[in-house]
Amino acid sequence: MEAYSILKDLAIIVIAAKFCGLLARKCKAPQVVGQIIAGLIIGPCLLGLVEQTEFIGHMAEIGVILLMFEAGLETDLKELVRTGPIAFLIACAGVFIPLVGGTLLYMGFYGVSPWGSEEFYRAIFIGVIMTATSVSITVQALRELGKLRGKVGTTILNAAIIDDVIGIVVLTFVIGFKNPDNKPIKVVISTVLFFVFAVIVGFISYKIFKWMDNKYPHTRRIPIAGLAYCLALSYIAERYFGIADITGAYVAGIILCSIKDSDYIARKMDVNSYMLFGPVFFVSIGLKTDISGMTGELLLFSLGFVLTALLCKIIGCGLMAKACRFSFSDSLKIGIGMMTRGEVALIVSQKGLSVGMMDNEYFTAVILLIIVSSIATPILLKLIYAKEEPGDVTRDNAAFLYKQEKDE
Repeated sequence: MEAYSILKDLAIIVIAAKFCGLLARKCKAPQVVGQIIAGLIIGPCLLGLVEQTEFIGHMAEIGVILLMFEAGLETDLKELVRTGPIAFLIACAGVFIPLVGGTLLYMGFYGVSPWGSEEFYRAIFIGVIMTATSVSITVQALRELGKLRGKVGTTILNAAIIDDVIGIVVLTFVIGFKNPDNKPIKVVISTVLFFVFAVIVGFISYKIFKWMDNKYPHTRRIPIAGLAYCLALSYIAERYFGIADITGAYVAGIILCSIKDSDYIARKMDVNSYMLFGPVFFVSIGLKTDISGMTGELLLFSLGFVLTALLCKIIGCGLMAKACRFSFSDSLKIGIGMMTRGEVALIVSQKGLSVGMMDNEYFTAVILLIIVSSIATPILLKLIYAKEEPGDVTRDNAAFLYKQEKDE
């Protein structure tokens, strides 16, 4: 592949993402829906103009890291502390119910297998794939709606982050049971150590950035240093602790969300994310989809897989939110906001392929789940929020919506 051909691919991605995003907006749907559909149109499913390459994959990874960094910067730290315990309970329910549902689905299609058998672990692994939550789609949808800040948005963010950590721990335990050479306890220890590291280093980093903010207020060196800090923490989380890089990016945003220029940093990050890296990430979801090898049996399983995965998240997270005294409407928002799947589900699936716990043919079902949940979640959230009175929109949210309108 010629080096300069990536320029053509990026041009097609940016134009298609923007056109389909605006078209989706005209149809009263979030722009992220249009960007994902753009990937389906220009990808292998239809026109085949652009293929998923390693370069685009790396660009998409940067896109989701920037998106999570912005989400952390826009987080209300007091609300974060207040909703933390509730988010943990919601995340636990959001892992347990899909894990059981996915296992029962596989056994329903292929029969109940004895404990410890190869098929038994395959069934559990299908459930493990369903435990992952991709918060990036929900974050973008809530940002477009001006609802990212507040109790519901913060709860979804926190629960999704905790959900992925628990899901990765569960994955390691399942692989550990299959392969005695693995030691699942190491993942638990690494996870705890990462958050201890984040607290200690975060406190020091916050003091340094606060000093910079006072000495050089509203200067470009602050967002540049913030971006470097985000990328460094993402790398450290993935490389040294085995935690998803998006978790490191979100934690970096949380650490910097209380400095005076946090909004200034977020605006500078949004330029890069909105113009290039964000569209590449969302379009890449569509580019990964290829349904040419779909059979009747696999299609039926895939439909059951998608339906089970979506309902289990809504039921598990929604019921737990209701038990935590959220209103029915807010509980439904949390359940729907937690049902998206994305990069973590892909990582889990690829890990299953590498250790022989999943066949390649089931990867189509995972991609279909990502596509359906990524498209359905923003639309359903928009429909639910549309029923609320205009007076429910805060001044900050109204300003954000005005900015979005003006940017178009």
